[in-house]
Amino acid sequence: MHDIRAIRDNPELYDAAWSAKGRSGVVAEILSVDTALRAAKTVLETAQSQRNEASKLIGQAKARKDEAEAQRLMAEVETLKSTLAEQTEAERVASAALQDLLAALPNIPAPDVPEGKDEHDNVEVRRWGEPNHVSAPRDHVDLGESLGMLDFEAAARMSGARFTVIKGQLARLERALGQFMLDLQTQQNGYLEVSPPLLVNDAAAYGTDKLPKFADDLFQTTDGRWLIPTAEVPLTSLVMGQIVAEEELPLRMTALTPCFRSEAGASGRDTRGMIRQHQFYKVELVSITAPDQSDAEHERMVGCAESVLKALELPFRTMLLCTGDMGFGARRTYDLEVWIPSEGRYREISSCSNCGDFQARRMDARTKKAGEKGTRFVHSLNGSGLAVGRTLVAIMENYQDEQGRIAIPQALHPYLPGLTHIGGEG
Repeated sequence: MHDIRAIRDNPELYDAAWSAKGRSGVVAEILSVDTALRAAKTVLETAQSQRNEASKLIGQAKARKDEAEAQRLMAEVETLKSTLAEQTEAERVASAALQDLLAALPNIPAPDVPEGKDEHDNVEVRRWGEPNHVSAPRDHVDLGESLGMLDFEAAARMSGARFTVIKGQLARLERALGQFMLDLQTQQNGYLEVSPPLLVNDAAAYGTDKLPKFADDLFQTTDGRWLIPTAEVPLTSLVMGQIVAEEELPLRMTALTPCFRSEAGASGRDTRGMIRQHQFYKVELVSITAPDQSDAEHERMVGCAESVLKALELPFRTMLLCTGDMGFGARRTYDLEVWIPSEGRYREISSCSNCGDFQARRMDARTKKAGEKGTRFVHSLNGSGLAVGRTLVAIMENYQDEQGRIAIPQALHPYLPGLTHIGGEG
C-alpha cells in the first residue's frame, strides 16, 4: 500500500516507477480520484457543520416562539440531510476507488536498485565457490528415479502434475535439510523459531500483498481460507494491527513449513522435476524493523541465507534484482542462485526482499518509541533460508558420482548418522 500524501508530494517519482512497469498514467488517475475524495469530504464536513448549526438555531427559534423561522430551519435541515446522504455515498465510492487503485500497484524501488526489464538486467554482487563441473552430469530426475527414491508417476496418479513422491534415504536427506537449516538460523543467526498456521484469512493474505493481485496463484479452501504460499504470510501477520515497542525491534522469526502454490503463471516452465512444485518445504526468514534499521537488516538477512549454502559447500552467486524483475511488494531484492550442473547454470534458490513499509501500511503494523506520542509504520523483510526442495536438487546434482551415488555434505552428517552416501552401503 502507498501513502497518498507521498504521491501528492512527489508524483514524478511514482509516475516514473509505475510507468517502467507498464502503468503509465496511473498517477494522474490516482490524483483525480484523490481530488474527488477530498472534495466530497469538504462538502460533507461543511454540510454537517451547517446541519448542526441549523439544529441549534431551531431550538432557539422555538424558545422565542418564532414558528416561521423554526419551520424554515427544519426545511433547511431536511435539504442538508439529502446533501449529507449524497456526499457520504460519494465519499464511500471515491475512497473505495482510491483504495483499489493503491492496492493494485507495486512497491516503489529503492534509489540504488538498477533499472532493467527482466532477469538479464540483474547485477551480480558476488559469487562463492567454484562450479562443480561434473563429467556428464545427470539431472536430479534421472538420479532419483535410478535410485528408486523419486517417483513422479505415482505422484501424478494421485495428485496430478508438479508433485513428487520422495522415498527412503532421499526422504531422510530432505528431512535432515530442513532441520539443519532451522538449527543454523536459530542457533547461529538469532532467529526465533515459530510454528505458524498453514491456513490464513483474507486480511493476512491482503496484508502481505498476496491479495487481490495473486489470488490465482493461491489455493483456497471451501471455507474461504488460503493455504500459505510461504511462511512469510503468517510470520509477518504476527504484527498485523499491532503497535510494537521500538525497543523490541528488530524481530527475527523463522519457520519450516509446507508451501502451496498453484503456479498459475508458470505454464510450460520447469515442468520436469522438482524445481517448480505445487507443494514444497521451505525455511522462511522474516524480520520486522524500525524504518531506519531495514537496509542493514536486509544485508544481514542475505548473509544468513548465504550461510546455508556455504555450510553445504554449494557454489552460488548473489544477484541484485533490477526494477523489472523485482516482486510486487519489494523495494529491493537479492536472489541467491545455486549452481545446477545438469543445466550448466545458476538457478534461484532464495529471494530476500526489503518491503519497506509497503506491507505494514496494508496491515496497519506500527512501532512506537518510549516517551514519544506518535507511531511509525514498521518495515518488513522476508527471505528464503532456504527452499528445501531446490536445495535437495542442488545437493543431488553437485554431490553425484559416476556410480550414481550422492555424497552427503559434511554439515549434514550429524543429522544422518552412519550415512555418507545416498544409494551406497554407508
